[in-house]
Amino acid sequence: MNLRLLQTVCLLIILSSCKSLQQSSAHKNPPTSSKTDPRFLDNVSINPGEKKNSGYAYNKSAQQGGSKSYTNTSSSFSLEKADWLQIKYAIMIDMPVEQLNNLPLLQQIDHWWGTRYCLGGNDESCIDCSAFTQTVLRNVYGVEVPRTAREQYDFSTHIDDSDLREGDLVFFKSGHSITHVGLYIANNRFVNASTSGGVTISDLSDSYWSKKYAGAGRVIK
Repeated sequence: MNLRLLQTVCLLIILSSCKSLQQSSAHKNPPTSSKTDPRFLDNVSINPGEKKNSGYAYNKSAQQGGSKSYTNTSSSFSLEKADWLQIKYAIMIDMPVEQLNNLPLLQQIDHWWGTRYCLGGNDESCIDCSAFTQTVLRNVYGVEVPRTAREQYDFSTHIDDSDLREGDLVFFKSGHSITHVGLYIANNRFVNASTSGGVTISDLSDSYWSKKYAGAGRVIK
């Protein structure tokens, strides 16, 4: 709770500094509407589940080099130097900003966020769970995996839940069949293309997911 409060206060300080700059030029650019808008930083909302149209385009050049495209943060990390995606998703999943240091992964999550689910889909109009994990693993880590959730389950090296780390796959079942897959981020959270909410972040401890959980697998060496 203290961590979340600290991050929120820091975010408010950053936003207030931007506001002071806006006020200095308010007489030149008067507001056109008094309606409160929850968007910030290039019109991107921090509200979970909102599909945005911010004009932000995912830079596919970040795909090159896989996991080499990001580095771990050091003790000299400064919140002022944090990317806005780090702040946004650190608040959403309740963890320290400096621990969310894989910007290509955050860019992919933000790029696909809210994309609706459809069985067999594999593009921005709609996508299913295994196509989503396949795409993210390819674009962020340079790893190729099979197409379906069951094939990804068989392809991966099964690991203990206590060993879960960013980029691991988490699998879910209906009956005895593997029917769903997501990509683990951190703090018990995973990103997935869900049938109800499209691409979103879910919690492994949620009763719905915990009842269907079938285990985790690793494909990133």
